[in-house]
Amino acid sequence: LLRGSGHGTVVRVRAAGVNRISLGVQSFHPAKLQLLERDHRPEDVAGIFPHIRARFPSISLDMICGVPGETLDAWRADLQSALALAPDHLSIYCLTFEKGAAFWGRLMRGHLTQTDEETQRAMLETAWDQLAQQGWDHYEISNFARPGHRCRHNAVYWKGEPYFAIGPGAARYVDGRRETNHRSTTTYIRRVLSGQSPVADRDELEPAERAREMLVFRLRMIEGITRREFRQRTGFDLDQLAGKPLRKFARLGLVEDSADRIRLTREGLLVSDCL
Repeated sequence: LLRGSGHGTVVRVRAAGVNRISLGVQSFHPAKLQLLERDHRPEDVAGIFPHIRARFPSISLDMICGVPGETLDAWRADLQSALALAPDHLSIYCLTFEKGAAFWGRLMRGHLTQTDEETQRAMLETAWDQLAQQGWDHYEISNFARPGHRCRHNAVYWKGEPYFAIGPGAARYVDGRRETNHRSTTTYIRRVLSGQSPVADRDELEPAERAREMLVFRLRMIEGITRREFRQRTGFDLDQLAGKPLRKFARLGLVEDSADRIRLTREGLLVSDCL
């Protein structure tokens, strides 16, 4: 599509509304990529980047920090390599170990050692501070944009708005109902061709659950949410629905409650997945 395909293919993609390409770069260090089981090389990213820049107005890079054995200096160098390409958007995540995943098995067998929390914290704060100094907009816990380049696609998730999706393993959220397609490509195709539903899991949330979920997602955004908007969007009073835990987190310095707006503090952003 980006290097070998004809001009017509790119034009059709652009005409369909695609104006942003995201690259799962993860790192510019060969050893780190190998540990992450990625099959691309740093030079592959540098080689394809100009071709994308010539065709699309916005480019995003995904980066991972906190990989076993990674030092703070190595992460700083990785971040500098990403910024040297002058992308428009960055998504930065610490490596997580989820039960059932391959990395979890390697961790349990002692083949990997998880990076300590203080080092992970230092890595995130280093990225936050450097990007802020360079004028980047830190608009969601893990996402940063140059002016005018926020990801509208992901903002739909964080704002609790409905979205559609097609394909194996795709998830959609419409009218309060969450559905996920079969992850198996062959099962997905077989079901579609036979006129059957490809949905593997379906979950319909009660109104109060939907409201709580929206609050959690909105607190991922740096701007948080106002009580007025929460009431308009959900029909629930924020303090009646979640006042007790919010007051607790405010006392702990994890949540900032200023007049009508609720948002996570810097400390809250660092531990948000545990709240």
